[in-house]
Amino acid sequence: MQASKSRTAILATAWAVILTAGLFKIILQEIFRYSVSENLKYGLPALIVIIGLALTFLWKTIRPLRPFFGVFLVLLGIQWLAYTRMDQWLPIRSWLSTRSFNVYMPAEQLLNLIVTLTMIAFLFLLKRKASAFFLVRGDLSAPAEPIKWLGVKEATKWNIFGPILALCLSLGTFVFLFIAGRPPLDLVAKALPFLPAVLLAAALNAFSEEVTYKASFLAVLLDVVGKQQALLLMAVYFGVLHFYGVPYGIVGVLMAGLLGWLLGKSMLETRGLFWAWFIHFLQDVLIFGFLAIGSITPGG
Repeated sequence: MQASKSRTAILATAWAVILTAGLFKIILQEIFRYSVSENLKYGLPALIVIIGLALTFLWKTIRPLRPFFGVFLVLLGIQWLAYTRMDQWLPIRSWLSTRSFNVYMPAEQLLNLIVTLTMIAFLFLLKRKASAFFLVRGDLSAPAEPIKWLGVKEATKWNIFGPILALCLSLGTFVFLFIAGRPPLDLVAKALPFLPAVLLAAALNAFSEEVTYKASFLAVLLDVVGKQQALLLMAVYFGVLHFYGVPYGIVGVLMAGLLGWLLGKSMLETRGLFWAWFIHFLQDVLIFGFLAIGSITPGG
């Protein structure tokens, strides 16, 4: 009975912090029509996490959440520093303001990489070894737990499910981007010289997002709340972050949340980053490819 009450308290606290930190901007802007500044975007969630962290010193029951709140706070802090301060430094600011894909995209990825490397350093301090936070290749043929609604059956392995999932998601992403953009063939041809930059940006961005938003949360939540709750907490936060993405709104949240859940599942079951990174990389190749095409001035 006591163990059940402790688990309930831990889960309730973790969910309260995740939802409050993730939804406040959406609530303020969509319901109260209040424009959230960049400082407030990171500052208020950081305050919420600090309160949660403080509670772990006052309430013994939820003490196991302390590493999670620590990781969460470091994430918000380095994001604030990178995306509201470092992005204003010259020449980064001038690179970000240009239309050329070959210029602004490396600047974006540099900022993302700073965030990711900081998270890796902090996770090393907590976990002592890379495998403890999935920063390894993993077992590519590990068994995948069944997912009935996706048709994933018993005895399916990730070296089968991974490529199928990658192909299906890539086809879906391509169709969505093509219908939304319909780029002229002459611009596609002109964008071919951007291919090395597209591939590099996709590889770096996939690595950054998988480590920063998934591996980090899963590493500090898994032993505290269990596999299913750790996946849900991570996926919900990752999904909510995409409310103002493409596609916009609830659809974007659901799509990103589902993708986050699937890729997080691959990390937990293979004990590594490869399938999550590879699948994400393929999506980003398509997305960044269309961004590169869009950066070309028609007739230019």
